[in-house]
Amino acid sequence: MRLDAISPRLALVAEMIAPTWRRPLLRLALAWLALFALFAADWATMVEHWWNTSTYNHILIVPFILGWLVWQRAPQLALLAPQAWWPGLVLVAGALFGWLLGDVSGTATISHLGVVMAMQASVITLLGPRVAWALLFPLAFALFLVPLGEELVPALQMITAHITIALTHASGIPALIEGVFIDTPAGLFEVAEACSGVKFLVAMVALGTLVSHVCFRSWTRRAVFMAAAVVLPILANGVRAWGTIYIAQSQGIAFAAGFDHIVYGWIFFALVMAALLGLGWKFFDRKVDDPFIDADRIAAAAWPARLERWNANGWSVLAALALVALGMVAWSAQARSVEAKLSDEIALPQVQGWTRTALDQTYPWQPRAGGADRRLTASYRDAQGRVVDVVYAIYAAQEDGREAGAYGEGALPLETEWRWLDDAPAPDGARGECLQALGRQQRVAYTLFRHGDWTGSSRMRLKLSNMRDRLLGTADPTIMLILSAEDTPTQDGAEVIADFMQSTAPLPEWMDAVARLD
Repeated sequence: MRLDAISPRLALVAEMIAPTWRRPLLRLALAWLALFALFAADWATMVEHWWNTSTYNHILIVPFILGWLVWQRAPQLALLAPQAWWPGLVLVAGALFGWLLGDVSGTATISHLGVVMAMQASVITLLGPRVAWALLFPLAFALFLVPLGEELVPALQMITAHITIALTHASGIPALIEGVFIDTPAGLFEVAEACSGVKFLVAMVALGTLVSHVCFRSWTRRAVFMAAAVVLPILANGVRAWGTIYIAQSQGIAFAAGFDHIVYGWIFFALVMAALLGLGWKFFDRKVDDPFIDADRIAAAAWPARLERWNANGWSVLAALALVALGMVAWSAQARSVEAKLSDEIALPQVQGWTRTALDQTYPWQPRAGGADRRLTASYRDAQGRVVDVVYAIYAAQEDGREAGAYGEGALPLETEWRWLDDAPAPDGARGECLQALGRQQRVAYTLFRHGDWTGSSRMRLKLSNMRDRLLGTADPTIMLILSAEDTPTQDGAEVIADFMQSTAPLPEWMDAVARLD
């Protein structure tokens, strides 16, 4: 297509934009292009989640919703005069520092939140606080671009399990619950991750937020509707799980599972969503033609005037914003280059009273230690024939793909037959878990992390320690130790591990000795 054919179209678009908005919008577009380019890898990862992870498929329409929300405000926005505001650079720097923390520690959720908040902060910076006030809801709704929610899966599994067992008992079906497993006359049922209801809950929260804003004026009605948008899908998911168990008692597990995926998976939750909107419909108090903002009131407001004392030249602010973003990217590159030097020769030592052997397991169990630079696995057997499995992993640095505390890493290997059953009492600093496979194989596992002088099981503490060290250029390795033993009628797994720990040196020193750390 020829340029002289494009120019009239661009001129027509420009004429549709109020003169006071043309340069500010151009600067905002340039800022967004720069932020998209500098953080393209993060945006690509987010889009991949939106497209490939069913929990986040609804986010694909969020950009279009944001465009619609801004379009609805366009006539009123045209009456305002955007101004660049240099204190907004502090917000941009704060958002990008959050991205930096997530990037250097391999915490994708934090880095994704940082890049989205940087886009929001750039609007405030280049259009000013008065315009940002007018765009408050679209700016806030943009947070739904961040793929969040899967962190809720374990809690939602337990909530669903408790609702299900209560309904099962109420319907007269004898059942026993152990963790996320429900044993009934028809068979053993598991409230698996896919049954947690997180997909529907995340989508319903986004929908509820949008409907609360668009259809209500009363804050009380908004709060009630949002509470219903959170509670209803959780309760509905419990009913769905109970329905599967109830049907299985007469029709068999295979039929119930197929019915669950076809009917409950698509029809049931669609009906729940329709019911939520139907119940809220009679209480909608916003008229269709009501404007979302009042430009005259916003223009006359006094409080933004106090902030507008720090308005500045738009091009200078844009240049400063670009320098802030480039500085954070450079800092990230430097921090990510910090890695601890590891010994090439490490080995699990002999332990008095225990003989090191090859893996000796009734049912295969292999914890996840993705990206570990060194990994050691062995079993130790004592004179009574009791066996402890030891998994030792050391990382020169923590980042995405090689993070000891990441979701799915550690004692509970995902995409296997092993499931979390319950928390287990553990020594100070360790995390204890009871695991189960095939409904009958059980084991106890203790997990500890060590970084620098700290030893414990807090994944948050581990992340913070790694963030601090990488930002300051300190190169300390991270160690993950998992001690596990089978729990059988003739062997108490926790007791076996406790006896093994009595035979080793204090675990922090033992972990350092294996890594050959001074």
